[in-house]
Amino acid sequence: MSTMRAVILARGLGSRMRRADTEASLTAAQSEIADAGVKAMIPIDRPFLDYVISGLADAGITDVCLVIGPEHQAIRTYYTREVTLTRVRVHFAVQEHPRGTADAVAAARAFAGKHTVLVMNADNYYPVDAFRALAALDASGLVGFDGASLVSHSNIPEERLRAFALVTSDTHGRLVSIIEKPNHDTWERLAHTATVSMNLWSFTPVIFEACARVTPSSRGELELQDAVRIARDELGEVFTVIPSTSGVLDLSSRGDIPAVAAALAGTTVQL
Repeated sequence: MSTMRAVILARGLGSRMRRADTEASLTAAQSEIADAGVKAMIPIDRPFLDYVISGLADAGITDVCLVIGPEHQAIRTYYTREVTLTRVRVHFAVQEHPRGTADAVAAARAFAGKHTVLVMNADNYYPVDAFRALAALDASGLVGFDGASLVSHSNIPEERLRAFALVTSDTHGRLVSIIEKPNHDTWERLAHTATVSMNLWSFTPVIFEACARVTPSSRGELELQDAVRIARDELGEVFTVIPSTSGVLDLSSRGDIPAVAAALAGTTVQL
């Protein structure tokens, strides 16, 4: 059996994207969407999110749920009225307030039902082979990306890589720890054996009970990594780490847009 459903977290505020602190050459349409902070809809011939959803369809996903805010009616309008869907069905879940990633995942509970679902960011273009491997797992897990491969096959410089979470696993490939924003010493100690999380997950319905138990972090947010720890440590869920040496395109800021556009040039999109 293979997972057929995916949840894309598209509720982010896009604070970094809103900042006009780069000399990147953007089109007028790209600048307009960047000003609004809606990273998933940055136009690269067509909205960036189209590429992500097309990749999911290539991997056999049939139903995609976009977690959006109440102010994101343009996203809903686009996928219900402005584009033809032939390979996937697009659903919506509303996260009323930007309370964190665990709260965003919780918003998709009705969509997930009793199914295992893939969960991912809306501002990353992931490799189809990673989608396929994670969908085939049909259990709780995540893709652990090789750091050196991310630097060489993505638009992610090494200094940005250090802002992501490091993932450690045991000899059976089971998740041991997630270290968010590791300091220099931790990075130097673990980077040669750990993998990097780009927030590409597979969750069984256990995650929703875990999300309900999460309390605000030091940042005042309900964090998904805390829900994962609760699912594992309190609810007995096992998470498998699937290694990948593929790249991931990261659309975090205005400066990323030209490189991402160049990398996606010629990519076939079919929704």
